[in-house]
Amino acid sequence: MKFSKKILPNGLRIITVPMEDNPTVTVLVLVEAGTKYETKNINGISHFLEHMCFKGTKKRPKGIQISRELDGLGAQYNAFTSYEYTGYYAKGQKKNFSRFLDLVSDIYLNSTLPKEEIEKEKGVIIGEIDVNEDNPMSSVEFLFLKLLYGNQPAGWSILGGKKTIKKMKRNNFIDYQKKHYVASGTTVIVTGDVNKREVVREIEKKFINIPTTKKYKKLKVRESQKKPAILIKYKKTDQTHLIFGVRTYGVLHKDIPILEVLAGILGKGMSSRLFERLRDKMGVGYYIQAGQNTLTDHGLLEISAGVDNKRIKEVTKALLEECQKLVDEKVSEKELKKSKDFLIGNMYLRLELSDSLASFYGDQAVLRKPIKTPSEVEKIIKEITTKDIQQVAKTIFQNKGLNLALIGPFKNKKPFQQILKF
Repeated sequence: MKFSKKILPNGLRIITVPMEDNPTVTVLVLVEAGTKYETKNINGISHFLEHMCFKGTKKRPKGIQISRELDGLGAQYNAFTSYEYTGYYAKGQKKNFSRFLDLVSDIYLNSTLPKEEIEKEKGVIIGEIDVNEDNPMSSVEFLFLKLLYGNQPAGWSILGGKKTIKKMKRNNFIDYQKKHYVASGTTVIVTGDVNKREVVREIEKKFINIPTTKKYKKLKVRESQKKPAILIKYKKTDQTHLIFGVRTYGVLHKDIPILEVLAGILGKGMSSRLFERLRDKMGVGYYIQAGQNTLTDHGLLEISAGVDNKRIKEVTKALLEECQKLVDEKVSEKELKKSKDFLIGNMYLRLELSDSLASFYGDQAVLRKPIKTPSEVEKIIKEITTKDIQQVAKTIFQNKGLNLALIGPFKNKKPFQQILKF
């Protein structure tokens, strides 16, 4: 899966990934604009703006014109917002590449942001906030980030708060666009059975008027932790939703691939240690998983689970024990190979689709990582040793760095403080 990268004189980055004989093509535009680029008074604007870009452009004044045109092409299309970037994409038959590029670039560059649509969309965003609040499996993630990072962008909700959303004005969106939706902060990725030269030529035409003003930077994340930390949100629930985790490294750190394999050993797949212990042996809940969240200047390893309210302490102790085992004992070569093969196999399964391949390359580019092909990632994973796993485990699993966020019928931290230690 070779790729080509071109940086235009204005700073716009173009990545083309050819997929011969693939019937679909994906056009993905990523911009370095997410929650970490926000200030408190406009928290949630990255996500809100993502919604507003579908509400009409100069060429297509009504949002329904955009959706009808894309539906008429049989396309899959959407947008998403994360802490580091926002994405807009369309995917469909390769013969419609030019139409997809025209639509996605129009949405990205020429949104008119009508005042009346902003006011209407506030209700939609607030509804999305309510849905998230009503779903503890989802909202515990924001609670965990709040525990780790507090009152700074990395600790805020991507959705923002209701009061902040209600106060937003059209000028807020225009100002935010001017600061971030510029050439040097934008990457266009095209994957599918396309001609590289044709792709670059068409992108140059569509993005010829993209602003070239200076890109505003985000604030550096502040990190400080000297003892275990706990954050509880009381809610009457049938089960407790928790995230247990530790701080790790930024995206360029050399140990990131090791962390990925370590997380796989703990909680990826039905034969992983935590799945086998908590679900198969203890029978305490349905879902249990581990993973890492790596951003430009910080990262975390987290274990999430939904468990029986009455057995939450038992589960917490089991999580700690499984992490401690990685510190005390080397993983067997057999288990290490299984975890590596699982990660590699799942990576290739995801990359069968043109949109997943676009995200694979786009994520690396927008986070300013040296771009690696799937085969290069595979090679790095295969070289990881049992010694590597144990060494990283010793570094990250320390009492002072433990964190536990949970949503359930609990109000008192003290019982959890007594057990949150190795």
